[in-house]
Amino acid sequence: MGARHGGLGLTAAAAGGAALLAMGLVIAAVAGIAVTMGAAPLSLCDVTDALLAFDGSREHHVITAIRLPRVIAGLLAGAGLGVAGAIMQAATRNPLASPDILGINAGAAFCVVLAMAVTGVVSGIALVGCALLGAGVAAIMVYLLGSSGPSSGSPVRLVLAGATLSAFLASLTTAILIVEQSTLDQIRLWAAGSLSGRTAAQTTAVAPFILIGLAGAMVFRRQITTLSLGGDIARALGQEPVIWRAVLFALVILLAGSAVALAGPIGFVGLVVPHMARLIVGVDYRWILPFSALGGALLLTVADLAGRLLLSQSFPVGVTMALIGGPFFVWLARHRLKGTAA
Repeated sequence: MGARHGGLGLTAAAAGGAALLAMGLVIAAVAGIAVTMGAAPLSLCDVTDALLAFDGSREHHVITAIRLPRVIAGLLAGAGLGVAGAIMQAATRNPLASPDILGINAGAAFCVVLAMAVTGVVSGIALVGCALLGAGVAAIMVYLLGSSGPSSGSPVRLVLAGATLSAFLASLTTAILIVEQSTLDQIRLWAAGSLSGRTAAQTTAVAPFILIGLAGAMVFRRQITTLSLGGDIARALGQEPVIWRAVLFALVILLAGSAVALAGPIGFVGLVVPHMARLIVGVDYRWILPFSALGGALLLTVADLAGRLLLSQSFPVGVTMALIGGPFFVWLARHRLKGTAA
């Protein structure tokens, strides 16, 4: 019997590994197509030549300075937001939890816009620092608002607290942009959630933060799975829920704040992707997390490519994700939250 169960486990692991490999290949193909598509379509041979034998030509410059950083930024931001959403849903046991719905993205965006309005141009590490600060403060505020009073910590209460804070911070952000016209001109597309105009320097500055967050999430996959079963079960298995929730929210702040610093406040990636991952691999976060990373990267890249092809090269991917995620959120609220309302 033990050998049989071990064989089934190996089979499941092999199937999961094969699925991850297949998704990785799909991402590579989509990324390659995204680099070739634009106002002046190029070929995959042009992309290969630009990477391996850069000659300074206009085509090679477009690939290395404009299109490739945009695609890499989408992959990184999508992976970060997808994993951040999965961690939040596990830590709170809330199917509606995601960085945008619980106000973390709005907090990061507000802090970045405020810093730009007060100090001028903010870039590189300073930009990431502002985003992380705003994300952290917003996460603490939502937790405090959602944990006070009767039915504290319920999914609906946390969502209401996040929606309220998001609306408030969005209003403040808009007010700053109206007053500071120069700031609005600098970050008009970024504020809507956009990959347009991302440079290699910007992507390189933010990439380490997202990669560290992704690595931390993969290291703690077993603890995340245990916490998703509930606080009582986690304690019975020797895990302290309060400590691990703090660790996991630090990872969420790192991932979501860095993604916002890179691509602006893009919504719904962290909500949609973890649910899609569960449909494929079930409830084990040891598989949900890597699938969420790859799924988020794929979804955001495809959404950006669709906007570029159907509308314009500078079309904000945040708008495309709202068109995808809005109906999904309504469906989720109607069909997956029965019996959870406070």
